[in-house]
Amino acid sequence: MLYSEKVMDHFRHPRNVGVLDQADGVGEVGNAKCGDIMKIYLKIDGDTVSDVKFETFGCGSAIASSSMATEMIKGKKLDQVMELTNKAVVEALDGLPAHKLHCSVLAEEAVKAALKDYYDKNGIAYDPSQFPHIDCAGCH
Repeated sequence: MLYSEKVMDHFRHPRNVGVLDQADGVGEVGNAKCGDIMKIYLKIDGDTVSDVKFETFGCGSAIASSSMATEMIKGKKLDQVMELTNKAVVEALDGLPAHKLHCSVLAEEAVKAALKDYYDKNGIAYDPSQFPHIDCAGCH
């Protein structure tokens, strides 16, 4: 079987689907090559992600990656959210097929794009090197 039970569960029963009105940070990334587009909405209280929602247009792996990523950052402090990696998303899903690993990369990038949006909107200084792919989402 190509997909783990966790991938199938998050695909069939995705967590945190939807839009957060008046989100503190919104990140949208896309990859024209595979047609996956992810949008992450963050609600931030103090230095903690109090709520997170996502909208994903794409394959089952993209939906599962988005769902798992939101679960992994909800309730976390922003410095912990910055440490989210696509590798951690893949491990939490018990793996993805090699040709679907880009979906986990998009999930990481969407989360970080939302965080960058929050920082930009609030004039919070950050290290631009922490957001290497954001300005060029989907072109690598």
